[in-house]
Amino acid sequence: MIATRVRLFLSIAVVLALAGAMAVFAEQRMRPPGPRPAFQLPVACDETWRLSTYPGHGDYDVDLYPTSGETYGRPILAAAAGTVVRAGTSGRLGDRNPDNPDGEMGRGGGYWVRIDHGGKWSTLYLHMLEEPMVTEGQHVEMGDQLGKVGSTGDSSAPHLHFEQLRDGDKVESYFGGAPSGITHDNEEYAVRLTSANCP
Repeated sequence: MIATRVRLFLSIAVVLALAGAMAVFAEQRMRPPGPRPAFQLPVACDETWRLSTYPGHGDYDVDLYPTSGETYGRPILAAAAGTVVRAGTSGRLGDRNPDNPDGEMGRGGGYWVRIDHGGKWSTLYLHMLEEPMVTEGQHVEMGDQLGKVGSTGDSSAPHLHFEQLRDGDKVESYFGGAPSGITHDNEEYAVRLTSANCP
C-alpha cells in the first residue's frame, strides 16, 4: 500500500514537473525577440571586405571576400558575444584547400559555427578551412577567433558565408548598427565595408 502511494506521488510529481517545463518553454517561444546585438563584421579590425550575393544564393545570405591579400586562412571572428551552439561539420567537406584549390567541391556548409547571442539572435559562419577553434557550449566575446576562412562544403572558392538570424529566420545583416545592403538574391551585387571588430 505504501509503495503504491509513493509511486503515485512520484508519478504526479513527474507530470507536474514536465507540465511546468513545457509552460516555461512555451512562454519563452512566445516571447518576442530582443533588440539586435551590436554586431560587427566577423573579420579583423580595419580590414576592408567585399560583401556579395548572387542569384539563387538565398535572401540575406552574405559571402565575404577580402579586398586584398590571400583569402585562405584569414581569421573568422565572432560578430558579437554569445555561446557557441554548433561547431563542427555540415554536409560533406570536399577537397578544396590552399594546396588543392580546384579540388572536389563538397556539400553543405563544410566546417561551420553557430553562435547564440541571446534574445533569439544567432549568427552562422560557414566554409571554414579546418575544424573550428571553438567548441559547443563555449562562451565567446566579440572578436574572438572562431576559425579560418576556407572553402569546405558547397563552396567554389575560399570565402566566408555569413548569416544573421532573428528567431530562427534570416534577416538583413547589420554591422556597427548599419544595414549591410545585402537583402535579396535576384541579381549579383556587392558592397564594401571596413571592419570595426576591434579590441
